Amino acid sequence: QVQLVESGGGSVQAGGSLRLSCAASGYTNSRKRMGWFRQAPGKEREVVAAIINPFGVTLYADSVKGRFTISQDNAQNTVYLEMNSLKPEDTAMYYCAAASRGGTWSRTDDYNYWGQGTQVTVSS
Repeated sequence: QVQLVESGGGSVQAGGSLRLSCAASGYTNSRKRMGWFRQAPGKEREVVAAIINPFGVTLYADSVKGRFTISQDNAQNTVYLEMNSLKPEDTAMYYCAAASRGGTWSRTDDYNYWGQGTQVTVSS
């Protein structure tokens, strides 16, 4: 089992920045992929970014490329999402996810552990 706890969400104005954290515990060595997803009201959950282990390859949704950065601190078992130049359309609940099995980096079905989410609100 892997437990994930997100933190760092909040309310910011457009153009601002936030840093989300995801603390992982449990079978942390089985985290083949770590991802950040988001879900806005009335919309489906979508991938934001992912990091593929063990080489640390990072992948991003087109909508956040150049603005968001995913990283991980293996010693702290923590994954981060640095979000810059935030836009109102980035407003959503953000979820951390972990995958202990093979699959794609972007499909929600390919992740088997999820956190409870942290809210990000960007005002214009």
